[in-house]
Amino acid sequence: MLRIIYLQTEVQAELQRIGDRALDTALQSQENLVQEIVTTVKNKGDRALIDYTAQFDQQMITSEKFRVRGSELDAAYQQLSQDLIHAIQLACQSITAFHRQRIPKSWVQFAEDEIVLGQRYTPIDKVGLYIPGGRAAYPSTVLMSIIPAKVAKVPRIVMVTPPGENLKINPAVLVAAQEAGVDEIYRLGGAQGIAALAYGTETIPSVDFIAGSGNTYVNLAKKIVFGKVGVDSLTTGAEIIIIADENANPVYIAADLIATAAQSYYAAAILLTTDTKIAAQVQQEVLQQLENHPLKTLTEKAISHYGLIGVVESLEIATELSNFFAPKHLALHLREPWDLIERIRHAGTIFLGDSTPEAVGHYLAGPNHILPTLGSARFASALGVETFLKKSSVIQYSPTALKKMSSTLQILARVEGRLSHTDSIRFRTED
Repeated sequence: MLRIIYLQTEVQAELQRIGDRALDTALQSQENLVQEIVTTVKNKGDRALIDYTAQFDQQMITSEKFRVRGSELDAAYQQLSQDLIHAIQLACQSITAFHRQRIPKSWVQFAEDEIVLGQRYTPIDKVGLYIPGGRAAYPSTVLMSIIPAKVAKVPRIVMVTPPGENLKINPAVLVAAQEAGVDEIYRLGGAQGIAALAYGTETIPSVDFIAGSGNTYVNLAKKIVFGKVGVDSLTTGAEIIIIADENANPVYIAADLIATAAQSYYAAAILLTTDTKIAAQVQQEVLQQLENHPLKTLTEKAISHYGLIGVVESLEIATELSNFFAPKHLALHLREPWDLIERIRHAGTIFLGDSTPEAVGHYLAGPNHILPTLGSARFASALGVETFLKKSSVIQYSPTALKKMSSTLQILARVEGRLSHTDSIRFRTED
């Protein structure tokens, strides 16, 4: 049963415990294994990938089979209904339209004495995108991963995803990848997939940046290869905080909590409300909706470990507790949700009003659903176009400007002991 807590200090303590839930997965032993996998792939290339695919995916594969060929890509369209293809295309259009509004613009400014300053944005050359797969299929994650890179004009976009039975990849995933504009697809998953993208093998190209969501092994591998390549934020597990007042609908809240909890054993489903009646109604509604739920066992386990209803004195306190947790998803089931939004400092995505379920953001609205988790919304953001862009500063000084600033420049260089810098200035400015 979803627990109800009334004391604010206890609610905060529970939020702290839930926020630290990644520590429950025995990361230390997993880190050692992932380090071994990454090192082996780096040293042995395709041979290691073949062995790990057999060990972890129970699939026999050869180097020639890693890349998904054109015939399989073409056949994917024939295996889907026209309704599903149309839905994927519509989602692709919505996500693309959103991200096209977010492209940073290069700029220059011309100051006095012919000083030119600016900033130039250029795309990363090669990007690797990890898409969870195997027995599951996530075409929405394919779109959310590829489209921002495509809008950023990344020249080469490589996708890896674990194979399913008989080395097949779900046709919806393949169609989504093609609609989004991927360049290459490889049937490869886990930590070995991240290592292959970072170091390259005889078959898999090395990239400059790796993005995408995955399990604990994938995240640990991304941590290990960081520095050799860039990586996006580490994302693991679903989580939502719902802030509700007395006007909220307990049926909607329960459905949203279950939708999150049903995603994994480590999902966090949390309600913060000012109304004790709403708290009790949601508790009972969750039980009722779970009675015939197809993922009842998984969802009940997640709720029992990382579910919570906190009754607080005010919406302001609820907001501060939410900022403390920094959730991946924050839903405001309030009569006037915009009144509270200025107080929110840390959240991956904010859903306003009870007519905006998480599913809208997950599939169709446009903003990315690959979001920071485990409190990293305090410093990280959703995957976006800017994730795949680099910025370079642009500086030009005229002889007049350099001479005017030469004394100040040399003073600053001397205090740091950089005498060669002073020479480089003096040679240019002394007659």
